Amino acid sequence: MGVSGSGKTTIGKLLADSLNWEFKDADEFHSTDNIEKMRLGIPLNDTDRKPWLKDLQTAIALWLQENANVVLACSALKANYRQYLRLDHENIKLVYLQGSLDLLQQRLLGRQNHFMSEKLLNSQLDMLEEPDDAICVDISEPPQLIVQNIKTALEI
Repeated sequence: MGVSGSGKTTIGKLLADSLNWEFKDADEFHSTDNIEKMRLGIPLNDTDRKPWLKDLQTAIALWLQENANVVLACSALKANYRQYLRLDHENIKLVYLQGSLDLLQQRLLGRQNHFMSEKLLNSQLDMLEEPDDAICVDISEPPQLIVQNIKTALEI
């Protein structure tokens, strides 16, 4: 979890590959209306996110039922979003990718072909409720080291 530009997709894919697990990106669950709003630099509100969160919760419930090993990259910026999605505290672990404003802005400005506008970073940071029950990793480290730190913290 983390704001846009924190490396959720990059780190999530690397982690999933290193564990031979499936990778899913919560961005794939957004409606076309939500994607268009974000592309235009319009922040989503709780009403916009409600169907997205419901679809994510349904997918997570299915993965748990199937005993599937999945790494999900998801912003999950608010505590109530995380509570809604975390259906099983024993089997669902949170990893918070945390970084400085400068690094996040630099990454977003260098990003191409992504719907998330860098104009939305400040609104995401304003909305962010940092978790107190997650593995917290510094995104300024090299990706492979971040993945190793996550695996160590998860004791995998």
